[in-house]
Amino acid sequence: MAKALTKSQVAAHLAEKIEITKKQAVAALEELATLAYKNAKNTFTFPGVGKLVLVHRKARIGRNPATGAEIKIPAKKVVKFRVAKAAKVAILGIK
Repeated sequence: MAKALTKSQVAAHLAEKIEITKKQAVAALEELATLAYKNAKNTFTFPGVGKLVLVHRKARIGRNPATGAEIKIPAKKVVKFRVAKAAKVAILGIK
């Protein structure tokens, strides 16, 4: 299995592809990440890739798998990423 691209590799590819400096590409990536973090509460959509959404999970009862004892799991907020249909089609070839 191939290794994931590093931040510097992504920045270098972007810089080459859209003819900007690597420093500008890194700044653009960092600004995109900052924008996503700030707007995740209201759903942040990255067109063609997916969206970040804030989901509220209810309190529930769980079990300790080792002992079988019931435990209370408190309510909490979690961040989820939902992959866009266009990304699924491009990656998996699903129609």
